[in-house]
Amino acid sequence: MGAKRARPECRTVCIGSRRYLGSKNRLLGFIRSVADAECEGIETVADVFAGTGAVASAFTDKRLITNDILYSNWICHTAWFSSQRYSKAKVEGLICEYNSLAPVEDNYMSLNFAGTYFSAEDCRKIGFIREDIERRYGAGELNERERAMLVASLLYAMDKAANTCGHYDAFLKGMRNMRHIELCMPQVPPCGPGNRCFNEDANLLVRRIQADLVYIDPPYNSRQYCDLYHLLENVARWEKPPVYGTARKMERSAIKSRYCTQDALKSFEDLISHTQARYILLSYNDTGTKADPRSNARIRDADIMRILSSRGEVKVFTAPYKAYMSGTSQEASCTERLFLCKCRMQRRAELIQSPLNYPGGKYSLLPQLLPYFPEDADLFADLFCGGCSVGINAPCPRVLFNDSNSRLMDILRMFRNTETDRIMADIELIISAYGLSDTRLYGYEKYGGTGSAGLAEYNKEQYNRLRSDYNARIKEGGCGDEETLMLFVIIVFSFNNQMRFNSKGEFNMPVGKRDFNSQMRSKLTAFADRLRAGDYAFTAQDFRNLPADGWNENTFVYADPPYLISCATYNENGGWTEKDERDLLAYLDALDERGIRFALSNVLESKGRRNSILAEWAAANEYRYRTLHLENSYSNSNYQTKGRTAKCDEVLIINY
Repeated sequence: MGAKRARPECRTVCIGSRRYLGSKNRLLGFIRSVADAECEGIETVADVFAGTGAVASAFTDKRLITNDILYSNWICHTAWFSSQRYSKAKVEGLICEYNSLAPVEDNYMSLNFAGTYFSAEDCRKIGFIREDIERRYGAGELNERERAMLVASLLYAMDKAANTCGHYDAFLKGMRNMRHIELCMPQVPPCGPGNRCFNEDANLLVRRIQADLVYIDPPYNSRQYCDLYHLLENVARWEKPPVYGTARKMERSAIKSRYCTQDALKSFEDLISHTQARYILLSYNDTGTKADPRSNARIRDADIMRILSSRGEVKVFTAPYKAYMSGTSQEASCTERLFLCKCRMQRRAELIQSPLNYPGGKYSLLPQLLPYFPEDADLFADLFCGGCSVGINAPCPRVLFNDSNSRLMDILRMFRNTETDRIMADIELIISAYGLSDTRLYGYEKYGGTGSAGLAEYNKEQYNRLRSDYNARIKEGGCGDEETLMLFVIIVFSFNNQMRFNSKGEFNMPVGKRDFNSQMRSKLTAFADRLRAGDYAFTAQDFRNLPADGWNENTFVYADPPYLISCATYNENGGWTEKDERDLLAYLDALDERGIRFALSNVLESKGRRNSILAEWAAANEYRYRTLHLENSYSNSNYQTKGRTAKCDEVLIINY
């Protein structure tokens, strides 16, 4: 019996090997050196016009957010930067198998593109490979990242073999380039958890993501990237649209960029005004005046400086650069500029509501609270974060969420580390498995949930079974993501969507009258997206044990403890005591002595009861701290304590 024949070795391909107009692959050292020298504490980097992903590849030691309006670029970003696990052996094996193929049957590619950018032989191969990738993905043989790696390998192979001068606005006559398609294994860089890849309009994306550093490299002139790379976009999407004209282009109006039109300046101003970052780093080279007006820059330097300066302090860094000129074999010298803006923090235009209806949540009071919070802090420490309504809307680039309820923090970490689509799918599986109501699909009428009791009567038995199963699993030591997701579903179906445990650690809230309806889904989606996009950390500590050695005058601490005179019950095992109250006030005094700013939410009076400990502390420090009284009408106010009477006197006490 002969020896087993070894599989042919698969070549590799790196992210920077693709030809792409405006690629910054040769400027990565320059870009990274500016970021390292000028930007402090960078943990999250967003590249919102990422193109091939070359610049993002220089920041793989950070948490990455990438985006591009072209699907062909997004699928490559998913290949290079996704945190999803993949089988290297599986991907390599398929690449070797694809390279050995010589299909003879015509397909979409050969029927539409043979003899243009590729030979008929290569077109048949491209079409067969792309169809096979999609078939395997649909059958569950490939996960999303494995699919993306194979498609990226195909796109890079096409780029290397294409009978073009580097783009697909036209092809060379005579089939001069006789290289054939050969797929290579993507050299995937090591990436940590939490990376996110988007495929959408950058101006819409920046409204709902947050990063320490946002890198912006928009199109500079009128050359539309969807025109230059339409064929790669066609193959990546694999929707098989009709094509037309000599260049064999498909309909692509939906993916044209406004930055290549007369709206470029307006779009840029909108983008910068809504970017949520500590630093904005803009690439915009000095293209000068070209013979072809299409190559002239759309945005003037004076406008760039004006718009960026409206957000903060701006510095400009330059480097000589030989730019690739579309449609020619020449390279022209120009100056690459980096405009670095150290941003003044802006308040969020849109407030995010937590899907956790935690007792004492401050969402309704945010319009009163946020105007008092400092805008120059670089760390927001939320000592009693609860449902995170305050911290997630705070005007600060970094937030530390802390709460002594470890199971609450497990839910938040799960939201942060799991894709929203996966969370939604797993929630639906639990709802289906236990036979709970699903009004989003079937409405309230199916369950008889039209009265004041809502869905409680229908869901009670199923809910109690789910709650019992969860408590049993926790008692047996279960504390993984599956149990955490069960807990969230229980909370969704519980009375007032609240969380409560008894002295035995068992969840004991009764069934509620709502379910996982469309409104709750929207809350969860927006909340989870914000958690993954921002620079957030989570701890589950008693506030007295919270490490604060690195806190300084740039730290802002917010405390919203359980209220001593409130009847709200977070649990049935002691609750908040007078000792806790005194220890917290001493803790805040110690912060003040270190020059650290804080704000304390609390209640002085409620339903005839008075928090004498808090009142005496506030009075003793009346020249040191300010007591701000909040109105139920949610209008801002700053009345003096003396002479004020109210059924519930909600206050914010600050030391700045």
